[in-house]
Amino acid sequence: MMTAPAERRKINYQITQELNQRLGLHITDAFCGFKAYRVSALRKLRLTEDGYAMPLELWVQAVHHGLRIKEVATPLIYLDEKRSFGGALDQAEKRLAYYREVVDRAIAALPSPLVPGLSHEPAPLSLEPCM
Repeated sequence: MMTAPAERRKINYQITQELNQRLGLHITDAFCGFKAYRVSALRKLRLTEDGYAMPLELWVQAVHHGLRIKEVATPLIYLDEKRSFGGALDQAEKRLAYYREVVDRAIAALPSPLVPGLSHEPAPLSLEPCM
């Protein structure tokens, strides 16, 4: 088994840190791991993303609706270093920009007033990849 490519770890780390800062979360991984949802909670959400960025939209709406979020550690299993995101998203900088756009769009779509703790601007980040 291998580890995720450095650029993917870096983007994952950046987006996770941005979500934590902007939404007041304390998650360690915005994309990976097992997720369990209550049907009653999902009914409150209006998700439009159907790809890799779907969890980003979910985090924003979950915080807005005051849903309980509990992270449980799972082992990293990375089997395919050459996995493709498809098209332009295979380019790291375009993928990062797209993920940020999804978060911005999800926050902008929330009804006013915004939930306390939500910020429109990402914080400056260190560029260290997660381990």
